[in-house]
Amino acid sequence: MFDRIFADMSHRVANWAGQPPAFVLALATVIVWLVTGPIFHYSDTWQLVINTGTTIVTFLMVFLIQNAQNRDGSAIQAKLDELIRAIDAARNDFIGIEHLTEAELQRIKAVLEQECGDDATHHLAIARLLERR
Repeated sequence: MFDRIFADMSHRVANWAGQPPAFVLALATVIVWLVTGPIFHYSDTWQLVINTGTTIVTFLMVFLIQNAQNRDGSAIQAKLDELIRAIDAARNDFIGIEHLTEAELQRIKAVLEQECGDDATHHLAIARLLERR
């Protein structure tokens, strides 16, 4: 149950944080803080308020946004795995490669690039594709 609540909350917060009202709220907070500077004589406490507030918000947002990105990445990976599985000509060996190490993924990438030809071939294919547009 906690997982579902956390997932829902992180999804909502991540979506909201990427919207213009969130930016406007953050900007308004900074402006209010700046305007109150002379009132509080730019004291250490005045500076500590913004530093503490931004640190806490940043700390919490890291976890919420990371959770949302992890779920999005897993969903995309599941969709790609299903496409690989459903296409007869696709290699089912690629399902689950996201669990390999970076070095193993780089070796697979190198082999695939070698199978597909050199960079000049790729550049020509891309140039032809762009000319069609």
